[in-house]
Amino acid sequence: MPLAPYMEWAKTRRSAKWDLAISNVLGLSIDELPGAAETLALSGRNDSGYEPLMKAIARQYGVRPSQVTTAQGASGANFLAYAALLTHGDDIVVERPGYDPLMGAARLLGANVVQFDRCVEDGFALDPERVRAAMTPRTKLIVITSPHNPTSVVADPDALKAIGDLASAAGARVLVDEVYLDATARDTPTSLTLGDHFIVTSSLTKSYGLAGLRCGWILSSEAIAAQLRRARDVVDGTGSIVAERLGVLAFAHLDQLHARARTLLDINMPLVHEFLRQRPELACPKPRGGTVIFPMLLNVEDTSRLAERLLTERDTAIVPGHFFQSPRHFRLGFSGPTDQLRGGLENVAAALDAREW
Repeated sequence: MPLAPYMEWAKTRRSAKWDLAISNVLGLSIDELPGAAETLALSGRNDSGYEPLMKAIARQYGVRPSQVTTAQGASGANFLAYAALLTHGDDIVVERPGYDPLMGAARLLGANVVQFDRCVEDGFALDPERVRAAMTPRTKLIVITSPHNPTSVVADPDALKAIGDLASAAGARVLVDEVYLDATARDTPTSLTLGDHFIVTSSLTKSYGLAGLRCGWILSSEAIAAQLRRARDVVDGTGSIVAERLGVLAFAHLDQLHARARTLLDINMPLVHEFLRQRPELACPKPRGGTVIFPMLLNVEDTSRLAERLLTERDTAIVPGHFFQSPRHFRLGFSGPTDQLRGGLENVAAALDAREW
């Protein structure tokens, strides 16, 4: 069985004209990043991260450069954190529904995955008591996505703090993947402010349309950052100097890139709101940000057939919910071109009307 079934599906599924399976903001061309061609270089010192990039990330978050570790995208950042902090036989507590590479990476390293539920009836809110119930004496890491992948729900700071208190009392740490945060509320403080036992991962991929850069990072205490750098020596050695130099350029234009993404999402989100308003067979919190929704199809046990028929009969892609351990749901992305979203939603509505499940 694959370690990350969703990733295998995402890499091997056929393309669709109306692709609502994506979750990252519409990608930039090289011409949309001013000065990119002039910045390209194949040499430079980035042994422990390219210093100008680490300083740019630190300025963005109001932390010291020594608290920043660069990585190959948010996925690389998450794996690097696992590699530094987990040993064989440790327990890791992860949300359900959840992004399966967060579990697959832990299993690859020999850790045991224990899940806690985030329920549609509660608006997918974090419940610290559910986290407490999932913890064991072997728990070393609690992993949360905020905004939540696949629902885009932002974690309540009080709930996060309570979970942090649980982790601190148990000698564990909390990793918060914030890769979608700037697509939701750019002024929301990073979870790192909640204490030294918090670790935050992110990248330029999802919110800024720069998936090809694989420019990710980890924010942590200086002590944990030292562990991360030692782990990186054996995980991938160092990053791509090309990507890290372009990352500096992206941070110099971050306001412009954010405005581009915000313009697109502000146009697209009302289309999603109207779609949900017209679909009584779907249960879904009204999205307030992010790039995806995760509706539940009432009275249906598995949306896989709906997804398959949409793809083969209507050239439309959504993600079946079983990839997020919630087969009654499906994930639908709204961060692509507006015409693609509009046409895709029309096709999903037609399939629901025809009960194609």
